[in-house]
Amino acid sequence: MPPSLPDIRDFDLRHLPASFYDNPYPWYRALQTHDPVRRMPDGSVLLTRYRDVQHVYKHPALFSSEKRAEFKPKYGDSPLFEHHTTSLVFNDPPLHTRVRSLIAGAMHPSAIAEMEPGLIDCVDDLIDALSGRESVDLIEDFAMHIPIEVIGNMLDVPTDERGPLREWSLAILGALEPAPSDAVQLAGNTAVSAFCDYLDDLVARRRRQPGDPDKDVLTRLIQGQDGDSLSRTELLHNCIFILNAGHETTTNLIGNGLYLLAEHPSQRELLLADSQHLSTAVDEFLRMESSNQLGNRITTQAVELEGVELEAHTPVTLCIGAANRDPERFPNPDQLDIQRSPNRHLAFGSGIHQCAGISLAKLEGRIAIDRFLQRFPHYQLSEPPTRGGRVRFRGFLHLPCTLDGRDA
Repeated sequence: MPPSLPDIRDFDLRHLPASFYDNPYPWYRALQTHDPVRRMPDGSVLLTRYRDVQHVYKHPALFSSEKRAEFKPKYGDSPLFEHHTTSLVFNDPPLHTRVRSLIAGAMHPSAIAEMEPGLIDCVDDLIDALSGRESVDLIEDFAMHIPIEVIGNMLDVPTDERGPLREWSLAILGALEPAPSDAVQLAGNTAVSAFCDYLDDLVARRRRQPGDPDKDVLTRLIQGQDGDSLSRTELLHNCIFILNAGHETTTNLIGNGLYLLAEHPSQRELLLADSQHLSTAVDEFLRMESSNQLGNRITTQAVELEGVELEAHTPVTLCIGAANRDPERFPNPDQLDIQRSPNRHLAFGSGIHQCAGISLAKLEGRIAIDRFLQRFPHYQLSEPPTRGGRVRFRGFLHLPCTLDGRDA
């Protein structure tokens, strides 16, 4: 049953019902309708309407991304605190500007175009390995390998050293949940420490043998620009951020997209009939099942939002997943429409913090989904999928399917 008004009055991101993790959207819709600027028991505020989330993105001077005050009570003096308060995404200018400009320089259109042939080869190799198998896991056997290969190549991580990256990523990002357990925090701290130890060695090797800074993002970060170089802490934690962000969002984009097409056969047939819909289809997957469901800001001064007074230093949670299904912005928001246009979703954020890798992530999604569909047009889900069990990031840990659904 849809959440009732009393349910919404008791809603707390730190204490969620089990049903929320599988399907949060009825809760989001009820919050949009009855309590769009929701004051949580801890004093923070949750925003679920598109216009409010977009307003925050457009005013970074009023809504800061810096997280030291918010994360200190959560993580204490720990590797997780050091990581999440040093990485690009949780900082304001000037650190944000310095690091973003270095990364963006390696993400220009010509650089991304040069990645396409290698990306196609990677996807085709994975698909070849699936052929002939009775059943596969679309996450473990396909989706997760693509961004690890792409981001690993961008940082020139040796292929035989990429094995731990996914496990480290899931552990670190899992600790960003609204109320992580002690076990989750321990796993996250262990992963940050292991990641930094590995990167210290990789950076030392790269200093001895630099790569091409136009293609090798790690060399670019090491060398800096205009005489400004990153400290060791800034360098290591932003490398972790690049690997984590590129891996998580793209794995979820591909997995969520293939899941949605399996659940909506008419939309799959439409895409198979005309691949020109690929670009709008990828944007629709991002809107319907946004990989990153939540963002966070903190007010720098007293502000008013939709008639609600927010004191200075109020933590604000941006519900991207809700904003992207706001009926005020998107007609029939719960309906998959791969031809939807316009589709100005917020899956990659907006403003100065819009994801620097947006073009690369979309390219990976288009190539992976298109080439998989062309090879296995009749694939069908074979068992109930396993969600990641997280609120902030929406995707699957396991997505079992048969490749020839005609025999399923």
